[in-house]
Amino acid sequence: MFSILNMSSARLDDRTAKARIRDAAITCVARYGTAGTTVRKVASEAGVSPGLVIHHFGTMDGLRAACDEYVASVIREAKLSFADAGFSFDLLGALRSTDTAILPAYLAEALVDNSPTVSKLVDELVADAVGYMKRYEELGWVKPSATPEARAALLILWSLGALVLHRHVKRLVGLDMTDPRYGENPEAIATYWIPAFELLSGIFSDEFRQQMNTMIGGLAQRSERQEGS
Repeated sequence: MFSILNMSSARLDDRTAKARIRDAAITCVARYGTAGTTVRKVASEAGVSPGLVIHHFGTMDGLRAACDEYVASVIREAKLSFADAGFSFDLLGALRSTDTAILPAYLAEALVDNSPTVSKLVDELVADAVGYMKRYEELGWVKPSATPEARAALLILWSLGALVLHRHVKRLVGLDMTDPRYGENPEAIATYWIPAFELLSGIFSDEFRQQMNTMIGGLAQRSERQEGS
């Protein structure tokens, strides 16, 4: 989906030990990949003992499942927050959120792991997409579909595919989707998303596409004004 990457909603700080371990695991997967992420590395990143990691999650599979569930919930909440806020949504603020900036890099690594855990994550993202696409239909942003489930699946797969191929996206388009500083490069954001919306013109209403082009195209100007103030 068009904004699956770094968009995040304002979330309450749930920095319990369990949450710190989960966040540390997300960071480790983004940094080392799934195969290179161990209990000891996660424990070291979280500042806890390996025993506490096992106490809270049982196994690395349990920890991965918790990470995937959290990532899916962040994306789902962002989509719904955008629906509620409309074009007053603070896109740059969301892209620059330090709380979730690591999530695209996590997804890029996690998705190449051929496991039932990944299948469950993708299925959850698709199911969520069906829900928020229906909400976008109600708002007049998205055109109705005779096959809403298949449409949502393809949008998610295309978006996740771009994440997995992020090195080529950076090479050919100039946007590094996995860079935690993604939101600090509004010119690259516009270079990527404006043609992306052009490709998706058959899905979104003309008014929505025009509004998003205006919103995204103005990111660089807004950023310059903020930096100059």
